[in-house]
Amino acid sequence: MKNTKESPCPCGSGNPYSSCCSRYLDQNETAATAENLMRSRYTAYTLKREDYLLATWHSSTRPASLDLTGQPAQQWLGLIVKRHEQTAADQAIVEFVARYKINGRAHRLHEISRFARKNGQWFYVDGEIIQN
Repeated sequence: MKNTKESPCPCGSGNPYSSCCSRYLDQNETAATAENLMRSRYTAYTLKREDYLLATWHSSTRPASLDLTGQPAQQWLGLIVKRHEQTAADQAIVEFVARYKINGRAHRLHEISRFARKNGQWFYVDGEIIQN
């Protein structure tokens, strides 16, 4: 999916990409909250921005690569953030549902993600997938 600067941001915020996730993906602004980071990471998946995903993944759990281009084509349909909780000064969780299609078949990813802040920057640590 290609975004123009004024198209709606894929993260579902209702804001234009230019004033939403572009700040993090294109302008290297640091996400102020774990929810902002979660939304920007979703947008990075829609844009196949492996560089951003790896850079915002905590070093203790980060894979060497994601090989997004080698996976079946996903059509991302939307993101709903169900809750965001700051569990400690430098820890937070974000519960979300991401919808997508692969080969015309719809899927839902319902996850509770853990985030940690180090030196003022939020990082994705890991997540628990909720089976519905």
